[in-house]
Amino acid sequence: MTGWVGPVLVTGTDTEIGKTVVTAAIAAAAQASGLRVAVVKPGQTGTAGGEPGDVDVVNRLAAPLTGRTLASYPDPLAPLAAARVADLPPLELYTAVDAVRAEADKHDLVLIEGAGGLLVPMGLRPSGEPWTMADLAVSLGAPAVVVARAGLGTLNHIALTMEALDRRAVPAGVVIGAWPARPELVHWTNLTDLVPNLLGALPGGAGAMDPGVFRRSAPGWLTPSLHGVLDDWRVWAEESS
Repeated sequence: MTGWVGPVLVTGTDTEIGKTVVTAAIAAAAQASGLRVAVVKPGQTGTAGGEPGDVDVVNRLAAPLTGRTLASYPDPLAPLAAARVADLPPLELYTAVDAVRAEADKHDLVLIEGAGGLLVPMGLRPSGEPWTMADLAVSLGAPAVVVARAGLGTLNHIALTMEALDRRAVPAGVVIGAWPARPELVHWTNLTDLVPNLLGALPGGAGAMDPGVFRRSAPGWLTPSLHGVLDDWRVWAEESS
């Protein structure tokens, strides 16, 4: 199966579920397969403390050819709210579209990492209406990777996100952001239900790995759709148990 190329959205069912590390893993796997990769973060929030931004984390773990943040805001809020609170210009939808298309002209794969979930307000349209990562995916004709938790409650959150994408005719698959070292029954039953839509699963703590180990390991966490080598979930489950 040919892996996804061009613009690809990386969104999630919530915040703090591993989108950045999954983005890094896809970038690492794609580069290992010989692709030129760019990572674009449309809206980075929570920058007041001086901590590394998401693109900084991806650069450290995967070293993509290009990493860009389009707009940064100090408060840890949804990007549109963070812009309003800081009295900074909100990101305009077609500014983001044009930036991604410019990178797509120079790279084989452009990973666009969202903020929080799929329908978080990211900025404003020229009309003054808010736009979301779902709107960006539609504007770009991009498929979506939905990063999700492994445990209780995830099936509902995934179903809601996948339904929202399906209603917009956006192709999508799921990656588990952090598979526990000691999975319980709920994790295994969720995995069984998710396998038809599953594009990968990262081990818990992957973001703390040495970058060299991370890059060598990433293809084994992802299916060929995301440029990995994982092709048998039964074998994966046996090795993970």
